[in-house]
Amino acid sequence: MFEENRGTVPLAERLRPRTIDDVIGQKHLLGPSKPLRVAFESGEPHSMILWGPPGVGKTTLARLMADAFDAQFISLSAVLSGVKDIREAVETAQIHRANGHQTLVFVDEVHRFNKSQQDAFLPHVESGLFVFVGATTENPSFEVNSALLSRAAVYVLKSLDADELKELLDRAQQELGGLTFTDEARDALIGSADGDGRKLLNNLEIVARAAAQKKTTEIDGALLGSALAENLRRFDKGGDAFYDQISALHKSVRGSNPDATLYWFCRMLDGGADPRYLARRIVRMAWEDIGLADPRAGRIALDAAETYERLGTPEGELALAQALIYLAVAPKSNAGYKAYNEARRFVGKDQSRGVPVHLRNAPTKLMKELGYGHEYRYAHDEPDAYAAGETYLPDGMRDPHWYEPTPRGLEGKIGDKMARLADLDAQWRRENKK
Repeated sequence: MFEENRGTVPLAERLRPRTIDDVIGQKHLLGPSKPLRVAFESGEPHSMILWGPPGVGKTTLARLMADAFDAQFISLSAVLSGVKDIREAVETAQIHRANGHQTLVFVDEVHRFNKSQQDAFLPHVESGLFVFVGATTENPSFEVNSALLSRAAVYVLKSLDADELKELLDRAQQELGGLTFTDEARDALIGSADGDGRKLLNNLEIVARAAAQKKTTEIDGALLGSALAENLRRFDKGGDAFYDQISALHKSVRGSNPDATLYWFCRMLDGGADPRYLARRIVRMAWEDIGLADPRAGRIALDAAETYERLGTPEGELALAQALIYLAVAPKSNAGYKAYNEARRFVGKDQSRGVPVHLRNAPTKLMKELGYGHEYRYAHDEPDAYAAGETYLPDGMRDPHWYEPTPRGLEGKIGDKMARLADLDAQWRRENKK
């Protein structure tokens, strides 16, 4: 009966591993003496968070764990479940315990539960009523309550690489029987999965149906292309993949690598990132990593953002791309960025210092009589428009030297000027014995 209906079961379910030795990928967790292998072999289950991209085996590992520990398996989806479902799971676990059975509660997309829903698990995890296994595609440090996180080990799962996807495809071919692939089609099918094993099997099922309709068993590039819709890279605009890629883009600019910069820019566009968001980040990069070493970078970034607003997609994206190239090859300096952060940090912790009297404004007679603005030296009346030896910081505050220009680009000249002005200050103090 099962064999007759087997063909109606999705391929991903038919190929779901029955033991941990059947699992493809995650060797860093499942290899000999690795953490999850040890957990399976210990005979002592513990609560955990499985963090990784889609289609890498989070649900499979939870099911295998329940089997390994002969535990009753309860599955909840944070997308569809609420507090009522959590209560029912607790009641079911209590019945299992009364009958001498362990329970494993698996929560898919656990990051979608709010704080109160996550808190509902805490007393039962602590009491040992059930083993809690949460699956998430988002960083648990931000998305899972710290109280729950402290009671669960976190295991990071990785996308499947090309060799692992090929192994999965070989298994699927044996299951389907009869299908053959050209090298081009095989590579394209593996590429379409983007590291997601479930996506590979789903795409393969689509291709297999298309081949059956054409009454052929050989899959070539043309058949594959006609069967599959345009491939979209895995990209969650609000998730870790998004922030990982914008981080890679920013670091490629900082590292002066224009090719890597263009790669990550195009990856993000391909994945659906909003070019306006990218434009804002490009302007930020110009001031954080280039700054006064080349002030033109900030203007070019703004011009590119304005050009995109005028032209839109796809024409305006060329301006953003060229701004990124300019930023990547421009001289780099974070001196201004560091100086600003250090000044903010100092002011945030320091006392409220008064404005020195000679720098205060004196719009009234009383203020003048109190000495406001007295002995202030007007820089434009001094040689080279510089009042050597004048002080501008609060009384008693040492010069913190927050801004230290780099020798790169325009900042090299800025540094030379600051050194010359420091010499003038020193000379003035010697002559005036201050």
